[in-house]
Amino acid sequence: MTFMGIYAIGLVAILGLMTLLWLVSLKLKNSSIVDIFWGAGFVIAGWLYFALTPDGFLPRKLLIAGLATLWGLRLSIHILRRNWGKPEDFRYAKWRGEAGQSWWWKSYPRVFLLQGVLLWIISVPLLAAQFGALPQRITVLDVLGALVWLVGFYFEAAGDAQLERFKADPANKGKVMDRGVWRYTRHPNYFGDSAQWWGFYLIAAAAGGWWAVYAPALMTFLLVRVSGVALLEKTMMQRPAYREYAARTNAFVPWFPRKK
Repeated sequence: MTFMGIYAIGLVAILGLMTLLWLVSLKLKNSSIVDIFWGAGFVIAGWLYFALTPDGFLPRKLLIAGLATLWGLRLSIHILRRNWGKPEDFRYAKWRGEAGQSWWWKSYPRVFLLQGVLLWIISVPLLAAQFGALPQRITVLDVLGALVWLVGFYFEAAGDAQLERFKADPANKGKVMDRGVWRYTRHPNYFGDSAQWWGFYLIAAAAGGWWAVYAPALMTFLLVRVSGVALLEKTMMQRPAYREYAARTNAFVPWFPRKK
């Protein structure tokens, strides 16, 4: 089977799952369940590509599918725990209010199809790493990719865990989280997410998929300019304490705090 044939099967599978998820969202009246599926969707795509690439180099296939599974399941479980029992995310609630009774069908292209297509586009390193049969050895790029992924996983997982503990302490109400990895970047979870995808890309490049650079670039753009940093900063910058924190702390790439 050709690369594009496998990639097309991935698109059909992802959009099919997104359609089922959309139907569930209509029953629940909650479009934010799509956020829970985001990480898990890449896990499904990764193992689908694994099954459809029998000629790929097995150790590399296991490496990237395994790392994608750790990233995706951790993210989905984290969002599920965070959102459990809470109302629809404010972004989707706002769109629902604006669309009124037509949101039931508008949510399909605006939320579910859009995220499905983005998931499919960004998943290409997971296929490129497994489709390429050569070289039949673990290379320096594979090792470098795994190390970059590990750094990203630490920042994302540690950032989420530290913020969760911070918010759970009533004494921190109204305060800005500036401890742990949050001391070095205002968005360690988004930086970690991006870094992991650059790690996936390096593993794909080791198998000849150097051209797939648009996938981590797109993921980084979305995290920084669309759904992550930019969206949160718009609200957080209204707080004086956060502006003070921002004045000494990098927004994305970790670095030592600037002196006042």
